[in-house]
Amino acid sequence: MAFGILNNINALQAEAAVNNTQSSLNTTLQQLATGMRINSGADDPAGLAIANGLSANIAALNQSVSNANDGVGSLQVADGALSQVTSLLNTAVTIATEAASGTVSSSQRDSLNSEYQQILQEINQIGTTTTYNGTSVFSATTTSIFLTDANSTSTITNSVGVLSSTSLGLTTGGVNTSLAGTSGVNAQAALTAIDAAIQTVANDRGSIGASVVRLQDASAVMTTEITNLTAAENNIMAADIPSTISNLSRESVLSQTGMAALAQANSQESSILTLLH
Repeated sequence: MAFGILNNINALQAEAAVNNTQSSLNTTLQQLATGMRINSGADDPAGLAIANGLSANIAALNQSVSNANDGVGSLQVADGALSQVTSLLNTAVTIATEAASGTVSSSQRDSLNSEYQQILQEINQIGTTTTYNGTSVFSATTTSIFLTDANSTSTITNSVGVLSSTSLGLTTGGVNTSLAGTSGVNAQAALTAIDAAIQTVANDRGSIGASVVRLQDASAVMTTEITNLTAAENNIMAADIPSTISNLSRESVLSQTGMAALAQANSQESSILTLLH
């Protein structure tokens, strides 16, 4: 091989090796600093695309779990309100049973009826003022709970329905059932309506309970899916710390030896000067 000064091939080769080592060392240091194997698209384009897709799925599922929990919360508020309505109706049964007795006077029935009308008003009040997140709980509108994992969607619907003395059959044609009268006939008729209302509320609570269970089951499934997808994303994105530290040690040594080799290659050129003496 000719011995000249036009190009220092050894130095160029050593410089290229040092640059490659330094690039790998910078990548390794970034992985250790962030804890992530992929910090840019250049690190693993395919892996980054997959991880981003998984991240979108996880975000959608997390919000869907929140949607399901909101649905459960709304239904539980409705169930609590209906529990209070049941208590009121049980009180109404006691009052109506007393008013139906032939030993009660007309004035006493009037007093009992006054209490009974207050119960009906309270039921109406519960139906119109019970809200969840600013929205009326008892409504004829069907509530749709939107669930998605960013790839497929599903909707769980439920309808609590309107709650009022009318919807419970305690008011007909705008006229409330009444316990008043000279005999217990009206009270007996009201008692029949109250018993039917109690059954209606029980059925409504059963339907609500079934919807709550369905939403809770859906939430549990999505939570499991979030865990699995997060694990998959972590496998793609997370740096293998022991392996990365091993790479750091190797690249640090290569960087030092490369710099030494580059210095040695450059020093060889100076030996030509001895020919000029």
